[in-house]
Amino acid sequence: MITIGDIVSRNKYNNDMLFKVEKIENGIYYLCGLEIRLCADSDLSDLKKEEIQTIENDDERILELLNDTLEDTRDDFFYIPGRILHIDGDKEYLSRCLKFYKSAGLNAYGLYEREDNLYKNMPKYLEDIKPDILIITGHDAYYKQKGMDHKAYKNSDNFAKAVKVARNYEKSYDKLKIIAGACQSNYEELINSGANFASSPKRVNIHALDPAIIAISIAKTENTKELNLIELLNKTKCKKEGIGGIRTYGSMYVGYPK
Repeated sequence: MITIGDIVSRNKYNNDMLFKVEKIENGIYYLCGLEIRLCADSDLSDLKKEEIQTIENDDERILELLNDTLEDTRDDFFYIPGRILHIDGDKEYLSRCLKFYKSAGLNAYGLYEREDNLYKNMPKYLEDIKPDILIITGHDAYYKQKGMDHKAYKNSDNFAKAVKVARNYEKSYDKLKIIAGACQSNYEELINSGANFASSPKRVNIHALDPAIIAISIAKTENTKELNLIELLNKTKCKKEGIGGIRTYGSMYVGYPK
């Protein structure tokens, strides 16, 4: 028997990905990926219950790879990294990302907000927290059978609406860096809406930490220096197929003496 909260995989995809059962309605099982920002639905007959209740993640390895792109600090300087506001449509991913920021030596503000509500309180969040870097993420999906119409995406329109509100609040791409999207999101729409970085150029799944990887790099790169765009994208799970963006400067101020 499979119930809400169980960990499952899907037989028709060779059980290649783990999901948690979020809800069950009218015989349909609604799933959220454990490592991948993907929502799906399935019949019971296609599900296999996995006995593990927790998963081993490689956050430390990811952080180590990310730190390879950032400069070493010097004892006689002090550093003011960029302020991060991370708004997520998944509570568990949000918690994981906040721990990831802390491991990177950053204090980030985290807010849980359903994807369809993202834009409504955006001006208040931006006014209260005044971030340098804004992440707008959660879950998304692309339904190929619906073609390239915007209706083919589960939440891309919601992300795009939130990006537009944020970009209207701060029009400068240098003062507010926006990272938007989730698995299979409409990359072009999010970039055109005003995001600095977005997923997913090839409509592929992205890792739960991919948006955070971009945010940490911006926060810990000096504001006078441009990030190495290709090198940074190569640190994410699916690289340029999963996330793309525009050339962007860092958000960290450097002072002297300490």
